[in-house]
Amino acid sequence: MQGVCLKFFVSEAQRHGGELVYEWLLERAKAMGISGGTALRAIAGFGRHGRLHEEAFFELAGDLPVEVEFLVSEAQAERLLDLLKAEGLRLFYARMPAEYGITP
Repeated sequence: MQGVCLKFFVSEAQRHGGELVYEWLLERAKAMGISGGTALRAIAGFGRHGRLHEEAFFELAGDLPVEVEFLVSEAQAERLLDLLKAEGLRLFYARMPAEYGITP
């Protein structure tokens, strides 16, 4: 199948409507009929502000990056991005052409 890989990059503790943003994204995508999604927690990273976030033994802040990824059709990607706009959520994302399927 041809579609897109849609990735969102959020902070581990970032919330929207009282819910963690990565959980919110996964739940909304599921409700829209998207077949699957994955949230991956980073061990380190930095964003547009240039501040390095790393996991440390005493890390309690929940400040690490989380990547939320979906392999979807163009139409599903547009619907998800439209939802974020309607919700007033400003998230950094990457959208790339993708071929996906299940091995025989």
